[in-house]
Amino acid sequence: MANHVLLDNITHSELKVITGRSAALGDALHCTPLFLSEFRQAQNCYPIFFRKDQQSQRYEPVALLGLEEKENLYLTPSGWDATYLPLSIARQPFLIGFTQSFDNGVPVKNPVVHVDIDHPRVSFTEGVPVFLPQGGNSPYLEQVTSILMAIHQGHQALPAFSAALTELELLEPFTLDIQLKHGKSCQLGGLYTLHEERFKTLPTDAVQKLWQSGYLEDLYMVLASLSNITALVKRKNTTQQEL
Repeated sequence: MANHVLLDNITHSELKVITGRSAALGDALHCTPLFLSEFRQAQNCYPIFFRKDQQSQRYEPVALLGLEEKENLYLTPSGWDATYLPLSIARQPFLIGFTQSFDNGVPVKNPVVHVDIDHPRVSFTEGVPVFLPQGGNSPYLEQVTSILMAIHQGHQALPAFSAALTELELLEPFTLDIQLKHGKSCQLGGLYTLHEERFKTLPTDAVQKLWQSGYLEDLYMVLASLSNITALVKRKNTTQQEL
């Protein structure tokens, strides 16, 4: 169970983080959240789909990492086999929390760094130091802080993106049904993908709107990313062959 606490350089002066990649360190995920700022890099490595948050009813982009639950086909004995690591993976075991202050009597939420102290990456004996011996932030923590701020900004951008997709009815439910070698098949549901025909036949004013908001390029990145499904199936077949 997660145990999120506010990070500070006194309580956690000896804190270290194991930065390797493995299932034991929490990387056994079949998909992970993506943010718009990542689409250009992520589309080179992963198929990009969407999930619908049942509470908010928003569509949230994800990078598909495996064809079954808790399966990450990018994990190898030598680490993560892809040129880009999604922010939601790179941030672990850290996350954004908020403290409240007041500006002229108006409550303001301020993002601060929290750490899941029970995460398998957390250690006090091995790994990369979080703080310098004199108490300052290590280069590693500076990098993590930058990642967390990018995630914070990414979360803020998602509602408008989801609203645009919903307004134009650009997403449709999708079940990934793959026939593998040796007679095995994989079926993965709960995903949404871009409705290509609807996207291609959008009226000019809708296309203009998407272009002005910056979403047009994002959607082309989503389409381009789907070519990675073939590579993902190849990884799965290779894994099955080695079993």
